[in-house]
Amino acid sequence: MTKNLTEGSPMKLILGFSVPLLFGFLFQQFYSLVDTLIVGRFLGKESLAAVGATGSINFLIIGFCMGVCNGFSIPVSHKFGAGDHSGLRRYVANCVWLAIAFAAVLTVVTSSLCRQILIWMRTPENIIDGSYAYIWVIFLGIPVTFLYNMTSGVIRALGDSKTPVIFLLMSSVLNIGLDLFFLLNLKMGVGGAALATVISQGVSGFCCFLYMNKKFEILHIQKEEWAPDGHMMRVLCGMGIPMGLQYSITAIGSVILQSATNTLGSDAVAAVTAAGRINGFLACPFDAMGSTMATYGGQNVGAGRLERLGQGLRSCILLGAGYSVVALCVSVFFGRSLAALFLDVSETAIINNVRLFMIFNTSFYFPLALVNIIRFLIQGMGFPAFAILAGVFEMLARSLTGLVLVPALGFTGVALGSPTAWILADAFLIPAYFHVRKTLERRLGCSGESGGGEILTTRRS
Repeated sequence: MTKNLTEGSPMKLILGFSVPLLFGFLFQQFYSLVDTLIVGRFLGKESLAAVGATGSINFLIIGFCMGVCNGFSIPVSHKFGAGDHSGLRRYVANCVWLAIAFAAVLTVVTSSLCRQILIWMRTPENIIDGSYAYIWVIFLGIPVTFLYNMTSGVIRALGDSKTPVIFLLMSSVLNIGLDLFFLLNLKMGVGGAALATVISQGVSGFCCFLYMNKKFEILHIQKEEWAPDGHMMRVLCGMGIPMGLQYSITAIGSVILQSATNTLGSDAVAAVTAAGRINGFLACPFDAMGSTMATYGGQNVGAGRLERLGQGLRSCILLGAGYSVVALCVSVFFGRSLAALFLDVSETAIINNVRLFMIFNTSFYFPLALVNIIRFLIQGMGFPAFAILAGVFEMLARSLTGLVLVPALGFTGVALGSPTAWILADAFLIPAYFHVRKTLERRLGCSGESGGGEILTTRRS
């Protein structure tokens, strides 16, 4: 039921591990896309803009939750790579305690402040009530966000990237059905779309939890292994919090950029919402590559197989470059048709802006590929602090775009936000990879041939 990524052809292993992940991300984006499509088609462009206006604050908080859970899974992958199953189980137990604490605090704080945040972001008055109805329900669902991302992260850390996809497929179908029922039958508005998302994610998280308890014998935690361990919690927080902050710091720039977009009116917000959903779908392969490289890096560092890191990196970059060309072609030739899925064909100005946004973004997909591949590999190698620094560069780029380019260029400035952020992040991440690689080589050289397990507790940069 597990998969060892420390032996065999890196290209074959990366493809074999990332393809199931890709389907998982596609399904995840699919029901997000269908959410938006149903809202735009059945509730109108103002409701579409209301959902879109919450995108950056949603990413700020939910991205933090996802990053924390991804970070928690890295020590698990290290222990699995090192063959320390007892240590693995103790880390999983401490993941549970930390996830409960994080979920409780974040749910209370965010659900209390979300309306005020929307006001600070200058959300247009004609959509702010809908935005609040949507994001409040999403924030109340933070516990199920932790449930799914923590359980699926542990399963992937053990080399099983297929099973979470199956549960995501089930939840995607459920989400679409609930969307139609809540919006068309119960007339619940955008709050119903958010509730459908929370319920479907809760189902997939619960299924992952039952599966890992039943199928992975090495996860059968003994009573004494449930005891909270201060040292392990510090290691988990040392991995998880920086990865969560990476998302949140990046999202601060997105919040500033979203605030600037809001000043252009609800039509501009609707265009960014539709384009963002399409781009999120097109960018799924890069998400899959990133998650694959985190597990690949974690297992190989845990096993002391540092020579395989560069091999895997080169293989994944080739895959990213090839797909970048495909995505650009889709935007150029099918961008307008894809935009028309979300909007009435009479909304020609918004549809043209959607296509413009897509072309600007996909033209810079290769820098995005490098951001995901290198950043997640560095995290898997055990250096999460570098993810925060990369996030700072992205935040600065999006902030400057929102403060300078949007007032000067209008919607074109909005479309340039993400490409600028990706290029600036790469300028930091590429040399950072070579630095952490040399650091690990020195530490392994000093520790002899005992493998890489001790890197987890001695690593700090």
